Amino acid sequence: MTKDILKKHEFAFTQSDFDTLCRLIMDYAGIKMHQGKEDMIYGRISRRVRKLGLRSFSEYVDLLEANPSGEEMGRFVNAVTTNMTSFFRENHHFEYMKQTLLPELMEHHKMDHRIRIWSAGCSSGEEPYSIAMTMAETMPAGWDAKILATDLDTDMVAHAANGIYESKRVNGLAKGKVRRWFSRNRKYPDMVKIKSPLQEMITFRQLNLLHDWPMNGPLDAIFCRNVIIYFDTETKRKLMARYADLLAPHGRLFLGHSESLLNISDQFKLCGKSIYAKGQ
Repeated sequence: MTKDILKKHEFAFTQSDFDTLCRLIMDYAGIKMHQGKEDMIYGRISRRVRKLGLRSFSEYVDLLEANPSGEEMGRFVNAVTTNMTSFFRENHHFEYMKQTLLPELMEHHKMDHRIRIWSAGCSSGEEPYSIAMTMAETMPAGWDAKILATDLDTDMVAHAANGIYESKRVNGLAKGKVRRWFSRNRKYPDMVKIKSPLQEMITFRQLNLLHDWPMNGPLDAIFCRNVIIYFDTETKRKLMARYADLLAPHGRLFLGHSESLLNISDQFKLCGKSIYAKGQ
């Protein structure tokens, strides 16, 4: 008999159910779930089981396996993935952009005035909007500066594209920055909205990093922060090889503070705190 790993809950949830859900998200998104995440999986997925009128997790597993590329698989992934971010998170990256990278890029692109950056794992949008603010505040007018912002989670992509946030999300920003880049509405005093000049710099798209990519490159910078921590070693190696192919020789790769390319890739060299350049 299959062991029920969570007792006295609304829906039966067996070890087999957990193992299968872990395999499905690994196959679909490359995200590796470990033992010990049973409570988290139950808490997030039980809402889907309830909403669909199912009686058990086994029925939900059967639904996913019957159509692994269907709409419910996307909702399953949205429910499982964690989206924690903030404006100018790991601010040293944006200081590096302002003081080092953007001056280098402006010199490199002094003829075409064209810069392209990818936010791979944009979550609810704070990262690409922070990139856009940094570019707009550092670069002179007239440059063709664009950001592609992608995420696996379709709900997060829609949220980011709307550009509407609770006002407390900008409490830590300088008042001048808030006035310049955010608008307020008297009808919704607890909300702020990104102003259109920033939104026009960014294209938001849903993207599974394990699938085909719509861009050809070369890109001047790739932000992939706090994303690869969810992948196994082989997936990380394949992803870094694809990033290296897409990144321009002068480009930079930004990772999260707890991420490293040690024993993952020899196509990048560390040039700052979790900042990498191409080369040996």
